[in-house]
Amino acid sequence: MSEEKVRLSKLMAERGICSRREADDYIARGLVLVNGEKIDQLGTKVDPNVKITLEAQALKQQKRLATIILNKPVGYVSAQPEPQYTPAIRLLTPDNQFGESKQRLTPDHLKGIAVAGRLDIDSQGLLLFTQDGRIAKKIIGEDSKIEKEYIVRVQGQLAPNGLKLLNHGLSLDGKALKPAKVEWINEDQLRFILQEGKKRQIRRMCELVGLKVTGLKRVRVGKLRLGKLPEGKWRFLEDDETLD
Repeated sequence: MSEEKVRLSKLMAERGICSRREADDYIARGLVLVNGEKIDQLGTKVDPNVKITLEAQALKQQKRLATIILNKPVGYVSAQPEPQYTPAIRLLTPDNQFGESKQRLTPDHLKGIAVAGRLDIDSQGLLLFTQDGRIAKKIIGEDSKIEKEYIVRVQGQLAPNGLKLLNHGLSLDGKALKPAKVEWINEDQLRFILQEGKKRQIRRMCELVGLKVTGLKRVRVGKLRLGKLPEGKWRFLEDDETLD
């Protein structure tokens, strides 16, 4: 019995070839081959085990997709804000570019760019913007295994079994959290390594074990580190850098 057919664009996104929006664009332009046959009809359904390849033009376009690393300061919101707040994308200006990269910012780099893994207004550190649906899916997809590392300053009295609970055993919104890696760095700072990113997750986790977060900084996403990038500055992801 053959498997039920699925939309080609959905299958391409599930395989991490590109986002569904990008898949529709490539299909409409005749840049997608299924088992060697060109598909240019939007909404086409295929068997889930087909071989999918992109034409050279699409592959070249993917290489041009921009990914930007920003060291977000406190006070900026990651995505579309309410009127009184400033979005972090406002910091992506030519004057704020850091380093000696030959690549310089153009308006095309900001078309369709989106945050992959938010930081709340009270948090700072590594914030990724990308035009590449493959990178976004790796970070924020439901089955993401990409680690996010945070340095967290706290105050308060940790519950007797609090560190153990922070590593595994807490629930938020009625759902158990995935195992984390949490350890003390010094008397008032913890290192958190998570594979998920619920809204204000670390702050809420800390509250459950008697701690209050007074500072939170993301220093790593996958293999990408904040490093020496100054606060408020940004840089392009280099060709030899990968998330995993």
